[in-house]
Amino acid sequence: SRYYREVLPGEIVKISRHDVQTLDVVRRSEGDPSAFCIFEYVYFARPDSIFEGQMVYSVRRRCGQQLAIEAPVEADLVSTVPESATPAALGYAQKCGLPYVEVLCKNRYVGRTFIQPNMRLRQLGVAKKFGVLSDNFKGKRVVIIDDSIVRGNTISPIIKLLRESGAKEVHIRVASPPIRFPCYMGINIPTKEELIANRPEFHDLANYIGADSVVYLSVEGLVSSVQESIKARQDNNPKTQKSFMGKLGHCTACLTGDYPVELEW
Repeated sequence: SRYYREVLPGEIVKISRHDVQTLDVVRRSEGDPSAFCIFEYVYFARPDSIFEGQMVYSVRRRCGQQLAIEAPVEADLVSTVPESATPAALGYAQKCGLPYVEVLCKNRYVGRTFIQPNMRLRQLGVAKKFGVLSDNFKGKRVVIIDDSIVRGNTISPIIKLLRESGAKEVHIRVASPPIRFPCYMGINIPTKEELIANRPEFHDLANYIGADSVVYLSVEGLVSSVQESIKARQDNNPKTQKSFMGKLGHCTACLTGDYPVELEW
């Protein structure tokens, strides 16, 4: 397969064996910015996906670099929970000048944990999902980069596992802001009450999940990481970029509660 081009916002495309045709482009209201889902960059998309002319992997690495600027920590090594946050962890390590070291390896014989019927079974499943590479971190201060913490269930048993296997300190850095609001645009985010960012435990999250510290990326840091190379291209070639994207914008509703359209009930 080879990359051809992106489908434009609102574009209806017909693909046949002969060619790719644009049937129509549904125009956005004049002056309204685009509102591409920012969480596609954070979590949903494959790292080799290309959105808005940039590769998702590169955006995730920039998020890690920005996180290192916002939330550095005295530590010996940087790692991740394999493997969706790996690009962010590499960016964090590079910016901090710390080595990136694997501390966990995936157990390929365990099924998906999120479909387990209750929290206890999900947590047990998470602990069995990973093998511990204890020689790599015994007696050391570890920074674990995660891409998002939604309920807080998954990260706790992992921190416990690392401590029991000899980690001196475990610091959590999250390469996205806290999710606080439901999504009405088609993404299945848990109810407000289930989100850890809305629970009382969030005020002492490090203690709740068993970490030495927890810091999330800021909304501004995420938006700048996503828009940095788009703006650079826009500055270099304004005409091309205007026809491609229109007014630049991203939907951050699940993080800020600022929805791109009026909600009608």
